[in-house]
Amino acid sequence: MAESVPETRYAESGDVRIAYQVFGDGPIDLVWIPGFVSNVEFIWDYELTARFARRLGSFARVIAFDKRGTGLSDRVVAGYIPDLETRMDDARAVMDAAGSDRAVILGISEGGAMGLLFAASYPERTLALIEYGAYVRYSWAPDFPFGDSAEEHERYLESVRTGWGTPEMAATELAEWAAPSVANDAAAVEWFAELMRRGASAEASIALERMNREIDLRSTLPSIRVPTLIVYREDDPVTPGALFADRIPAAELVTLPGDDHFPWFGDADAVLDAIESFVRGVRDEEVEFDRVLATIVFTDLVGSTEHVARLGDRAWGDLLERHHATVRNLIARYRGIEMDTAGDGFFATFDGPARGVRCAQQIVRAVQHLGLKVRAGVHTGEVRTIAEKAGGIAVIIGARIGSLAETGEVLVSSTVKDLVAGSGLAFEDGGEHELKGVPDRWRLFRVAE
Repeated sequence: MAESVPETRYAESGDVRIAYQVFGDGPIDLVWIPGFVSNVEFIWDYELTARFARRLGSFARVIAFDKRGTGLSDRVVAGYIPDLETRMDDARAVMDAAGSDRAVILGISEGGAMGLLFAASYPERTLALIEYGAYVRYSWAPDFPFGDSAEEHERYLESVRTGWGTPEMAATELAEWAAPSVANDAAAVEWFAELMRRGASAEASIALERMNREIDLRSTLPSIRVPTLIVYREDDPVTPGALFADRIPAAELVTLPGDDHFPWFGDADAVLDAIESFVRGVRDEEVEFDRVLATIVFTDLVGSTEHVARLGDRAWGDLLERHHATVRNLIARYRGIEMDTAGDGFFATFDGPARGVRCAQQIVRAVQHLGLKVRAGVHTGEVRTIAEKAGGIAVIIGARIGSLAETGEVLVSSTVKDLVAGSGLAFEDGGEHELKGVPDRWRLFRVAE
């Protein structure tokens, strides 16, 4: 590969431009989803990151990009960072612009969560998934004894607000989690401080931290069916990688010595050797295309019998047609797929949980203008497609949740709530419930207006 710096290009994703580069001449495309903040041009200004990138480019055609709000991509509204669903749209836009139909997805650190959700949602575009230093949950919980408490996290955000991009903060971050092996290396400290400044503003980084804190992808892991490699260093203070490896079917786990979170520090060749060996072994036929992670929405008209009795069959039939047309228009607007219409209810799937929730909200509001009321249930899980029909336990769960919703209410599973972090959607606790025919008790949440 030539030593010249690749050209920075821009992909259109809605009304936002996403900066990306393409480099390398390998036979397989590899999409590099960066960590916390990045800058695709700054990769080439530091010896170790440039070496890491060139090695990737020796065995793959690499597509690297800056997530929206960071690096050279368009900035977003101050204090706002989009959710994982929107960022997946950005990744697909970059792949389209780069002419990549399918690729190996490499998620590093914070980019790992996006990679996991992308692979589960779009297996038809994912040759394989590689996770380095990734995490599925960011904050401490009784059943997840890692990460900071809420109080500790707020103190950290204050340090970001006052110290972002300074050598002092860069040195502290390197020593505490990023790369302890180079914490006293002046060149590494200078690089990290400049990466902060080139990667994002202090307020954007704080917004990103707040979104990350809400992420919990543990329930989606069994839905990942593409070949998966998880690489982590055994003393990495950020990543308990072994905790989620066994929840992904047939995932390969590689544990390396060291405590550096950034892959280009420490024994970078060991990390790259694992990635290269895995990429070279990827085969298209290993992917199961009939199973995807999808968001399931069930809607149901309330009081149909009373409407028929009051209006008569013909008038009710006309009103029902208007209801169906309204619902179908909204499903199409939010990129959903109508799977079934049973009487006066709808079953649709969506490729993003926030889109599914917002579509359900809009349906509830829109049919009120027709003098009708509906209730809706939303769940995200693995869906198996047979003869163009969606089925599986996730569909049953979605239907059960819908049946528990009150009139005019959108009720969602905790999985949906966890996946829409950063979307701006708000929820109220709906308590624990038994779902007929489904094991365990389920905590549900009402979508707040």
